[in-house]
Amino acid sequence: MNEEELKRLIEKYYNGESTEEEESSLRNYFRKDNIPDGYEAEKLIFSYYTEAAEFSEPSIDFEARLMAGIDASEINGRSEKISRYLLPFLSAAAGLLILVGSYFLFFNKTDSRDTFTDPEMAYAETVKILRDVSSQLNHGAQVLEPVGKMNEITRKSFETINKPSRIVEKKLKSLDYIQKAISLSHINVEKNLNK
Repeated sequence: MNEEELKRLIEKYYNGESTEEEESSLRNYFRKDNIPDGYEAEKLIFSYYTEAAEFSEPSIDFEARLMAGIDASEINGRSEKISRYLLPFLSAAAGLLILVGSYFLFFNKTDSRDTFTDPEMAYAETVKILRDVSSQLNHGAQVLEPVGKMNEITRKSFETINKPSRIVEKKLKSLDYIQKAISLSHINVEKNLNK
């Protein structure tokens, strides 16, 4: 398929005038890896359609399972009412436990001792622990890198999805101008008839 034919088919697709055969040929064309520059968004759209076709319909008992889940959430709502009345009593008990624990902590206090007698050994152990913590934090940050990439892909996908709606919006504006012209012509006709 040459680029002129590709432009024509895509324009027909965005205008909603394409046939199933033309859309099928577009899907087949965008399955290839080497596409012309500027058509990355369309490649994403048509690859989505190909992937979406692979998803199966919901199971037959899907609605029944959904209704059972809703019923279960209503039962949980009733248990929340019970916990609303129980929460103040539990809070008071927790406060009392904190007071009793504070008494034992402050009044039955023993002197703490240093675990290291050599300051150099204590410093070395501290450095070792901090390096381990730093290594663990760096590993956690590396694991989150794909999430950032997913956000970028999502943003690009939304831009691609919004492209057809902008085209439709543009077409609707031209229809507004036609509607205004028709209204004005009706007014002029009525004025001429009333004379």
